[in-house]
Amino acid sequence: MPKTFDLVLSGGTVVNHDGVGVRDVGVRDGRIAEIGNLSAASARERIDCAGLHVLPGVIDSQVHFREPGPTHKEDLETGSRAAVLGGVTAVFEMPNTDPLTTSEAALAEKVRRAKGRMHCDFAFWVGGTHDNVANLADLERLPGAAGIKVFMGSSTGKLLVADDAGVLAILKAIRRRAAFHSEDEERLNERKPHRVHNDSSSHHRWRDETVALRSTERLIRLAREARAQVHVLHISTGEEIAMLASAKDVASCEATPHHLTLSVEDDHARLGTKLQMNPPVRGHDHRAEIWRGIAQGVVDVLGSDHAPHTLEEKAKPYPESPSGMPGVQTLVPVMLDHVASGRLTLERFVDLTSAGPARIFRIVGKGRIAAGYDADFTVVDLKRVETIRDSWIASRCGWTPYDGKTVTGWPVGTIVRGQRVMWEGEVATPSRGEAVRFG
Repeated sequence: MPKTFDLVLSGGTVVNHDGVGVRDVGVRDGRIAEIGNLSAASARERIDCAGLHVLPGVIDSQVHFREPGPTHKEDLETGSRAAVLGGVTAVFEMPNTDPLTTSEAALAEKVRRAKGRMHCDFAFWVGGTHDNVANLADLERLPGAAGIKVFMGSSTGKLLVADDAGVLAILKAIRRRAAFHSEDEERLNERKPHRVHNDSSSHHRWRDETVALRSTERLIRLAREARAQVHVLHISTGEEIAMLASAKDVASCEATPHHLTLSVEDDHARLGTKLQMNPPVRGHDHRAEIWRGIAQGVVDVLGSDHAPHTLEEKAKPYPESPSGMPGVQTLVPVMLDHVASGRLTLERFVDLTSAGPARIFRIVGKGRIAAGYDADFTVVDLKRVETIRDSWIASRCGWTPYDGKTVTGWPVGTIVRGQRVMWEGEVATPSRGEAVRFG
């Protein structure tokens, strides 16, 4: 009697922890049931993936989808639509919404808003503050919680924890790996005179290398004192790469496509305030060192730091212009273009976007193509040449810093727990995103 599956991906080149090869993948009840030659199997749906590569679903562990709050820039539906159009199957959303995600009620409200509206799977970071330290051990274990996120700099109000005592108290209170925006608030305040009105090229001089390095150095010291595990977001300096290479006992780290692709020298004249990010996009030397961190295995994950603002907001004169750019939809094509150029292997890309997040955040059932795992797949055409355009961007902000960039490698399909959510640029509805599970 032939085997029966809900879905079979047939003839694709599967990229996984055990190598790269042409294999079929059978799905049953939302999970991977079998890998191999399934040409004789019966399937409710069969997708021909010949000539395509089937990757474990891409996980973007740093996005800002703005809901609740300033949803004129983005919301959970539009942000997740952009995600699946770009081949992303799960996202971790940040706590600096309005209201802040710092309580059980605020987290539950985000999960409620996400169900039935988000196209990909989801988790939400909970903000660690001076005021909720006593509750963090419970908050980090709630359904839908990605863990605790702390802003050591570049924030305002209750989300800012700039002092060593505050950071140490948070680290001693929790058991999961906490994520950090690592910039030193004291030095940021000291260097504010370096900002030049209406000159966004002064942004990286204000938020200089020492702003990041001093904070990350403090964080590693505090993590060792607390015997805690920390995750340093959006690395922007070569010095941090060298420091983190000696701190793998306590620290993992993330690189972003914009810090690996853009530079002040090449892109500021073209983009102006569109290039403005925290921490900043810097020069060629720092970009080269972050790539070295990729090659040497120091960098654990890729995250987009998708942080959309409207063009009208971005057009304000610096420093009134907000920091942030969209990125969740372009993460896969931009990084596949680096694969095509030989700068990154496809296997390392999978490690950074699937296996890496699953490993360091202890995600259950995601991150590899293996029997029993969620049937999450990012299906890509490595030979397809496309030009990224603002008109392709589904984010409510409607623009990308990569407008006009021609790339080799493109997301063809996004499959979440066995459901074809996106195929050839068409998004299926209704939305079926669910909360990511953690160990």
